Amino acid sequence: MENNNIEIINISDEMRQSYLDYAMSVIIGRALPDVRDGLKPVQRRVLYAMHQGGMFSNKKTIKCASVVGDVLKKFHPHGDSSVYDALVHLVQAWSKRFPLVEGQGNFGSIDGDPPAAYRYTECRLSSAGESLLTDIEQETVDYIANYDDTTVEPVVLPAAWPNLLVNGADGIAVGMATHIPPHNLGEVINATIELIANPDITIDELMKIIPGPDFPTGGIITGIGQIRSAYKTGRGILKISSNTSFETIKRKGRDVSAIIVNEIPYQVNKSRLIEKIADLVNGKSIEGISNVRDESDREGMRVVIELKKDATEEVVLNQLLKLTPMRVSFGIINLAIVEGKPEVCNLYQMIRHFVDHRRDVIARRTRFQLRKAEERMHLLEGFRIALANLDDVIKLIKESDSPKIARENLIAKYELSKIQAQAILDLKLQKLTGMERLAIENEHAELAKEIQRLISILADTNKMDAIIVEELELARDKFSSPRRSVIQEGEEADIDLEDLIEDEEMAITVSHKGYIKRTSLDEYKAQKRGGKGVSGAAKKEDDFIENFFVASSHDHLLAFSSQGRVYWLKVYQAPEASRTARGRALINLLKLKEDETITTILPVKEFDENKLVVMATEKGSIKKISLSSFSKPRKGGIVACGIKDGDKLIEVALANKNDDILITASNGKSIRFSEEGVREMGRTAGGVRGIKLAEDVKSVGMSVIDNATEDNSFNTVLTICENGYGKRTKIEEYRSQTRGGQGVIDIQTTDRNGPVVGNMISSDACQIMLITSSGKVIRMNASDISIVGRNTKGVRLINLDEAESVVGVAHLKETEEEE
Repeated sequence: MENNNIEIINISDEMRQSYLDYAMSVIIGRALPDVRDGLKPVQRRVLYAMHQGGMFSNKKTIKCASVVGDVLKKFHPHGDSSVYDALVHLVQAWSKRFPLVEGQGNFGSIDGDPPAAYRYTECRLSSAGESLLTDIEQETVDYIANYDDTTVEPVVLPAAWPNLLVNGADGIAVGMATHIPPHNLGEVINATIELIANPDITIDELMKIIPGPDFPTGGIITGIGQIRSAYKTGRGILKISSNTSFETIKRKGRDVSAIIVNEIPYQVNKSRLIEKIADLVNGKSIEGISNVRDESDREGMRVVIELKKDATEEVVLNQLLKLTPMRVSFGIINLAIVEGKPEVCNLYQMIRHFVDHRRDVIARRTRFQLRKAEERMHLLEGFRIALANLDDVIKLIKESDSPKIARENLIAKYELSKIQAQAILDLKLQKLTGMERLAIENEHAELAKEIQRLISILADTNKMDAIIVEELELARDKFSSPRRSVIQEGEEADIDLEDLIEDEEMAITVSHKGYIKRTSLDEYKAQKRGGKGVSGAAKKEDDFIENFFVASSHDHLLAFSSQGRVYWLKVYQAPEASRTARGRALINLLKLKEDETITTILPVKEFDENKLVVMATEKGSIKKISLSSFSKPRKGGIVACGIKDGDKLIEVALANKNDDILITASNGKSIRFSEEGVREMGRTAGGVRGIKLAEDVKSVGMSVIDNATEDNSFNTVLTICENGYGKRTKIEEYRSQTRGGQGVIDIQTTDRNGPVVGNMISSDACQIMLITSSGKVIRMNASDISIVGRNTKGVRLINLDEAESVVGVAHLKETEEEE
């Protein structure tokens, strides 16, 4: 058997070539717009089919099903949904700066509602859409055969104005995408006219005319540098923000502050935006909002965001801009088909390609009109010959046996063309009247002038450019409208959420089960020693408050875990809640590992390289490391201290050079030693012995004594026991020792007191917070706590219920405003 018809090919080469062919088919024939008319093939086919069907702006609307059927039948064999989607997109005023099709019926909404089926909707070309097809019958563009060679379709539309820049485009091809923003028609046409007058114009000069995009949904554009980058390179990223205002509205008989959203960024779904705001409010990610509702109607958009009584309008607004699609990025990629190939164009190139296209259109139209004029002139020349020899011509026709012979005789005797002779034979008798003969002479004279005018246009590019300018001015005067998008002067970087949060002192509580919250200090009032306290958190079964401290809302929170890892959090990222609220699980805020709990959260304002972080473990180890080691946050956390099996991290504090460290054990002993006695280590290293512990004794607290400060007010050690007893003792009574010893007696741990649960350095100006296992908090002045010697039992600080114990202590600085 012969194999003459079999060709051996490499399958990888065939796959590569086939894929390239497919990719180019998608790029050229489906996904990307043409730089000349700004249309994708399906959009062009929709407009051309409507033009062929006579669906003009001055005619009645026709069922969209008819348009979809015509396009599918003649031009676009890709399914009805793609055709109808393209048609709908050309109608939507929030998608196109100048819709090219007028719709009658439901064509969707900015809320993402789908359009009605095409059997229910009607459409016709808009005036702007018609202008893209003006003069298409005058051979102004090339045509190609349709998919089944039954008819032809235009390769491009004449486009009387720069549709690509005015309406923009977006599409995804194979390996590339386009995202061209819409612009103001008046500005674009003015820039086009200026480029025609000055071909060497720069992009910076064009930007004086076109300062930036103009979106159909308005909005505020920031990032002039990115606009300039996009116009110069064809790529850039803009920031688009909602247009908002503040109002005071009546709500249930009282005045309520509200943020009113009048415009949203381009291509943002309004309903999803409102849902996002509601989700953030419910999740406590945004505080200060009491209600959100949509009051939009046919007159315009109006989303009302009501604020709580104590909310700050600017802070809430900036949180919305940061966390919701009220502020979005718009990536510009000016990718279009240029001479049959995809190309990223800058602003000058996009306008230049349009001008070149219009010159070609005007030249083609002029040549078409010249040919038609010369054809008519040819007939008129024949009529003039016939009229000049009217009697002889009539006699010749009468004597001829047939029309064919008459035509041949006319051609032979008067040197006429076949077309002229036939036109004379077809001439009506009424044309022989004096008035009609005069009309022929006048038409001949006018046509002679028109031919000369057309010839002069083709010979002079300046005249051609003048026609382009004149037609652009007509389009500008007819279609242009005021700019909708506002462009902010200057550059604006991304909003830093920290700048949006008010800087205030907050009480931070963390439960044993890992729930965190922040609460305003205003919710706590100072009480006398021995009071019952107020509830600081809602009690959960088997849960209790384990960490409590005060920090600024802008501080970093370094969350140190029992396994010696550190995680990063900002104070404002902790959910704000009332005193009685439980808060939010840390596991939802931090990526904790299995069986890992947060034991200490350290507030830090700056990562000063001269600052030290001192860590203590339950088995008495101590470690020192530079604070700058934690200056680069990582979502998954990092190792802060190597922890041995059976041990865990219990306390972390900041220290300076030459500070002393005080470690307290549960048996009531404490040891004081210099930080210099602990060498600085790397992150993954374990610690060294800080205090020698007896069996069944554990380290419960660590404090740093600042030896360099001139403020001697922090001169006492506050020690708290499990049963609610405590005392203050002068720091001088704790002599400095060598690291690793057993220490000295700090407080007597009897059955009345219970074991020590914590200690801290305090002053008379301090206020103390005690937290119990049931979630109660008592706030008292440190000055109300007696100062006694080391080897004493202390006094009762809080009355505890049965089975209730003290689990934590923190201090605040008293302010004049506090009670």
